[in-house]
Amino acid sequence: MNKIFKAIASISGVAVLGLIFGSCSSNPDSAGLEYMPDMYRSPAIEPYVDYGEVKGSLDVSKTLKISALVPPMRTIPYHGTNEEDVLMLLPYHRLPNALFAKTHGYYGWDFTANNEMDYEYLQSAADVNPYKITADNAEQIFAKGKELYTSNCLHCHGEKGDGNGPMVTAGSYVGAANLGGLTIAEGQMFYSIYYGRNAMGGHASMLNKKEIWTLVHYIHKFQNPSYGTFDEKGLPVSAAAAVVADTTVKM
Repeated sequence: MNKIFKAIASISGVAVLGLIFGSCSSNPDSAGLEYMPDMYRSPAIEPYVDYGEVKGSLDVSKTLKISALVPPMRTIPYHGTNEEDVLMLLPYHRLPNALFAKTHGYYGWDFTANNEMDYEYLQSAADVNPYKITADNAEQIFAKGKELYTSNCLHCHGEKGDGNGPMVTAGSYVGAANLGGLTIAEGQMFYSIYYGRNAMGGHASMLNKKEIWTLVHYIHKFQNPSYGTFDEKGLPVSAAAAVVADTTVKM
């Protein structure tokens, strides 16, 4: 009986060693032998995933390349039946300057016919946040705003919005704005986030309009800690500070 157990143990050991060494590969990019590929690699298309190898099919041209795609031009990325949300998600009526093709990578986009520097940016000062903050939705807006800010803005602008995010303190990036000291209208905040501003890239492909307006509310909180608080009657304790449009020409 002991001989049988020893034989089984020996065979099992050889099998385990075979599996271990069989999973090795000389290719430094290989994850080794995939015993359960459906669990290791999702069959659904996901952004920022290496699709050079999917279910045993190897396509070297796609190796280590980002597969995420932006929505087709002039499509309307909205969903749901709430009229206010649907209207908010319709295409942005402001256009970038043609120079954005070179400075921010907007090749193939529609550009403003007015060639005056920063024309659309200056006009955006008249735009008012359509996503109204109330006593009922303030907590929800700031919670979502914090989530969006953490994933899209904190690395440069910092947790407190003071422009001292990890990218800045590490010396990898300079010039991040102190959001608490911004003196531009909220429409210009939106335009800057949507298309980018100075060294900051645009977020139009990453955030929809409702999410950007949510971020504008969150930025107001840096400017005024009392912003978005309401009294027992539901009246705002403090509104966003009125500012004069920034007419400084910058790119």
